[in-house]
Amino acid sequence: MTLTGRDIVCVGFSDWEMDTLTNQQHLLVRAAEHNRILFVESLGLRRPQLAARDAKRIARRLRRAREPLREVDGLHVLSPLVLPLHSNALVRRVNAELLPRAVTRAVNTLDLHDPVLWSFVPQAEVLIGPLHPSKVLYYIDDDHAAKAGIDAPSFQAAEERFARRADAILASAPELVTRMRAFNRNVHYAPNVADTRMFAGALGPGPIDAALASLPAPRIVFVGAILAAKIDVELVVALARLRPGWTFAFFGPVGPGDPRTNIDALRGPANVHLLGHRSYEQLPDVLRGADATIIPYLLDGEMRSVFPMKTYEYLAAGRAVVSTPLHTLRDVREVAKAATAEEFAGCLQEIIDTDTDDKRAARSSAAQSHSWEARLDQIAAVLDGA
Repeated sequence: MTLTGRDIVCVGFSDWEMDTLTNQQHLLVRAAEHNRILFVESLGLRRPQLAARDAKRIARRLRRAREPLREVDGLHVLSPLVLPLHSNALVRRVNAELLPRAVTRAVNTLDLHDPVLWSFVPQAEVLIGPLHPSKVLYYIDDDHAAKAGIDAPSFQAAEERFARRADAILASAPELVTRMRAFNRNVHYAPNVADTRMFAGALGPGPIDAALASLPAPRIVFVGAILAAKIDVELVVALARLRPGWTFAFFGPVGPGDPRTNIDALRGPANVHLLGHRSYEQLPDVLRGADATIIPYLLDGEMRSVFPMKTYEYLAAGRAVVSTPLHTLRDVREVAKAATAEEFAGCLQEIIDTDTDDKRAARSSAAQSHSWEARLDQIAAVLDGA
């Protein structure tokens, strides 16, 4: 079943142009091939900080307020001017006026009819009345209420209201599925997936990222946002000191969504390298040079319900994965689980000693069913059955 021929208004949890691609970009770019889509950028759920990244983002949003609607990547993107203080009742009332006005104006400009309202955040509840959507889909792909800077009580109150009014809910972690089923019977499990065909390219011959290729093997690779709220920094440092002859290479932006993140300890060990951001298309070249991959995530707070997108990216590339024992990965048998630096070192040593081309091909083959195309098929089926 294919998602096709629909008009869709999608409310995102971040802006469209991001250093690291998320669920919303991967899904909507593909969905835009067969549907007309209006994407509404972040409503500023996190309290702004006095940091350069936040200041630039606010300035960009103010500039775009003059011409808030633009076409990007095959869909239309709206930058609504809203106030990022959702814990304040007066601000919520102001936003409840500003947001529907901006969105309905864009819907009329684009001549969208009977749109599906697909939202990654519950603050889209104020659009249900003005838009009269044909279906309401809540896609909860992270525990946003648990993130630093989010006003949890107001977010959770909005989430309960929106979940009760949704026709269907997709949730990316078992804990989120359980939570949503208290409000809605039509809840579906949708763990994060990957561009499995692109990452499978890492199995074949080709270039290796130049910065990684210059470092000694074995090379242990992490790809993704580098945040102290996500990564168990102490574990990584201890692991690097246990294996000083190994290279630990981290690829990704530092501090997206948390400009004050403190990962200074990662800069201590000489064999830990922060190699910066790479475009999504460059990641297979990174993984082609990896002897193993890691997901050294914390287990509490927002990480209790995170299903890392990198899981199936790593596996589709054929690379063995060692992760902390995240509850969301409990049933992913291809991922080895380790709770301490010593356990990580043991798992990685076994991989380095025994990995083969045949094992890599088998991992990649098993990951192919976990694709973005398969997720769009699920969304189409959920909407038709709602």
